[in-house]
Amino acid sequence: MSTPVVILGTGLAGFNLAREFRKLDKQTPLVLISRDHGGFYSKPMLSNALAGNKSAASLVMKDSAKMAAELDATLHAQSAVRHIDTAARSLTLEDGRTLTWRDLVFAVGADPIRLPIEGDAAADILSVNDLDDYARFASRLDGVTRVAVLGAGLIGCEFANDLLSRGISPTVIDLAPRVLPRLLPEAASERMQQRLTEAGAAFRFGVSVTRAERAGHATRLQLSDGSQLDAELVLSAVGLRPRTELAAAAGLRVNRGIATDRLLSTSAPNVHALGDCAEVDGHTLPYVMPIMQQARALAATLAGTPTPVVYPAMPVTVKTPACPTVVCPPPLDASGAWTVELSDDGCDARFHSGDGQLLGFALLGAATKQRQALVAQIPGLLV
Repeated sequence: MSTPVVILGTGLAGFNLAREFRKLDKQTPLVLISRDHGGFYSKPMLSNALAGNKSAASLVMKDSAKMAAELDATLHAQSAVRHIDTAARSLTLEDGRTLTWRDLVFAVGADPIRLPIEGDAAADILSVNDLDDYARFASRLDGVTRVAVLGAGLIGCEFANDLLSRGISPTVIDLAPRVLPRLLPEAASERMQQRLTEAGAAFRFGVSVTRAERAGHATRLQLSDGSQLDAELVLSAVGLRPRTELAAAAGLRVNRGIATDRLLSTSAPNVHALGDCAEVDGHTLPYVMPIMQQARALAATLAGTPTPVVYPAMPVTVKTPACPTVVCPPPLDASGAWTVELSDDGCDARFHSGDGQLLGFALLGAATKQRQALVAQIPGLLV
């Protein structure tokens, strides 16, 4: 038997790469290594699962055995990697087993950023980054009416909206001056905040949490402006940090993420990375559509046709039913300006270059109907 392709990670990146690879290559042995149960679920669903009364178990679409059979792969669940030898093309699991590989792929994801908060309740602050996290979070919500959400970005706003569906009043806290400041122009941001506020959310901007102390059945948060806020539960959604420790220990080049070129190749031969853990040609793109593009390109490369990843226009759907939103961010280095049209039932914001080329948009409410028409007008972008 030939030496396998080994994928570290069974999240969206790992499983989609395996599926795309199997479309092109049905013979090469395939091995997946998972730190958790190894079942397939949609991580993006975690931030709106409460509205659908979803339990952690009900979010699993296929267990590890079904995934292994579907992919004609060997899947090692509940397994951690202890050591990687890129020269010998081998790795050692925590239980002592050694595996060799033809190609190795890091699809290990990212960890929640932990804020430097002091106090005896700091360790009680929750984050939801996987199915087990969601199970802990959901189990703590019975009887809760007040939740503090740290972070007014995409995930923070999605969780705030989802909590509203359970009759829970969230207070969103962020040092930034408004919601989704990296994705939305100011007028669109204000509209989203208005709609979430009307639905029952509250916002505290320009402040951060410095301490978290237990106060009976609640957590008392000390804010940087000297004020206090009591909540029965605190959820941190301030962002993710790519998991790079294992790659760094193996001698791979690491920046914000595991550094790769457009072929998703790392600094070591036959070692690749994609998804939330990867920094592709200087960019980290922790969204679904970039991961899908990376999976297709890397699958072709692993199957024998070197294929650099190219990103088309990639709109992001923000799961906030109180204010339906679709954003296609312009390139970070794009020069141009936003134009915004507000109506009673929507917001249509478009980013044009100086010569009038549409490079991005943000659509809220009724304006989201324009999504497909605008996507068709945006050129393929190499982010």
